[in-house]
Amino acid sequence: MQITEILARNARMYGDKIALIERIPEIDMRREISWAQFDRLSNAFAHFLCGTGIRKGDRVVLLMTNDIHWLPVYFGILRSGAVAVPLNFRFGAEDIKRCTLLCEAKGLVFGSEFIERLKSVKPFLDNSVTSYIYSGPSAYCPDFALSYDDIVSGGESSEIGNKIDSCDGAGIYFTSGTTGVPKGVFFRHRQLEFACYLENRHHNQVHQDNFLCIPPLYHAGAKMHWFGNFVVGAKSVLLKGVSPRSILQTVSEEKVTIAWLLVPWAHDIIVALENREIALEDYDLEQWRLMHIGAQPVPPTLIEKWKRYFPHQEYDTNYGLTEATGPGCVHLGIGNSHKIGAIGIPGFDWECRVVSETGVDQPRNLAGELLVKGPGIMEGYYKNPEASKAVLNKGWLHTGDIVRQDEDGFLWLVDRKKDIIISGGENIFPVEIENFLMTHDDILDAAVIGLPDERLGEIVAAVISLKNGRPVTEKEILTHCLALPRYQRPRRLIFDAVPRNPTGKIEKPKLRKKYY
Repeated sequence: MQITEILARNARMYGDKIALIERIPEIDMRREISWAQFDRLSNAFAHFLCGTGIRKGDRVVLLMTNDIHWLPVYFGILRSGAVAVPLNFRFGAEDIKRCTLLCEAKGLVFGSEFIERLKSVKPFLDNSVTSYIYSGPSAYCPDFALSYDDIVSGGESSEIGNKIDSCDGAGIYFTSGTTGVPKGVFFRHRQLEFACYLENRHHNQVHQDNFLCIPPLYHAGAKMHWFGNFVVGAKSVLLKGVSPRSILQTVSEEKVTIAWLLVPWAHDIIVALENREIALEDYDLEQWRLMHIGAQPVPPTLIEKWKRYFPHQEYDTNYGLTEATGPGCVHLGIGNSHKIGAIGIPGFDWECRVVSETGVDQPRNLAGELLVKGPGIMEGYYKNPEASKAVLNKGWLHTGDIVRQDEDGFLWLVDRKKDIIISGGENIFPVEIENFLMTHDDILDAAVIGLPDERLGEIVAAVISLKNGRPVTEKEILTHCLALPRYQRPRRLIFDAVPRNPTGKIEKPKLRKKYY
């Protein structure tokens, strides 16, 4: 069943039930829509797009921060037959221009935060974009755009009747860019449908569940995790503004049962509990059955501490990448907490291999590149056959991540292939050092990169962010690192903030640019 049909079915079965809740604690705002309203908004927007000349296969850019209209807009684009192109809301004007022109978008939906960025590049976009749609407070609608509120308030809301095939184009998702310039990952409807059933199979969502969604919806990870609730017509909460208090308060008041957290957020909750800034007894958390983490390596010490505070809660780690329709090609699996630290086993209907640089399968416990194969593999990078050929081979996707597989078949992330530090001929994996640094009680965050060295080629440099008010010296950190093998010990310490993208991944290109 296509995801556009799943929405229609949810509206028929659960029309008056809540579909989406939006909360903004900073301004004490809460609003919600039902499945019937969700369905009508999407239909009205699809009718509008078709009325402007959008045809099957045309591309429509979606440039919005998370709000209650993001998903209705997204489904409206899909129901029109067009391909949705969600963009990173942190993109500057030049990235917006480059991505919009690359996909030759005919439509562009944007929020109020992007007006100035668009104005600066609009002359370059006008040869491609024929419709600009503004989603935000009506008073700020620029004269070059039509108002989304006006479009859907008086628009036709009946089923549009476009026939969508599983092989039709559905989305172009741009990679996070943590290893270079973002590339457009092209999906068909069949990959999005598979993501629904994969996520539901892994986390057992039922109609009574409530999913807390905090990460940005433009990212495949956030949306594909939401798909597990979506496929059973369960409600979800979109939370804007993240703090330990706002997360626990939302879980408590909205009776959230499942939350996908990024490492920094889970870490902040633990720190706030340790410092007694918040207290668990102030919140109703009994119904919170599952916390899962993905998008970046998870320090085992973090989950050990989490389990002390939430001993009865289920836990899962999800590994994935945009090229594999987001999370789930590998997952730890509920009930495998004895393997905390591993990324897990192949997900439902996925296969995995660990290979050497020559493509030979590695023995157990020997590191190699992770290859994955399954129904969620992308069609390729949009208009980039050379890059597609470099990572796709006979149905296998080369992830660029270095892993090892233990005797029980569980995969352990060693590092990204591009992040390996070669110092004096030794291969050094930053993730191992980062995980060790995070065992220090006074370290809030850590990132390890290689810096040029005339003698060794590269040396290990650690960028460290300390917890507030902790007066830790460089000597103390270096003493702590004596427990590491000599070749892994940082030769340079840098006390600075660790830059992370909206999905929590360390932005190592920024660090290399800053400190090289």
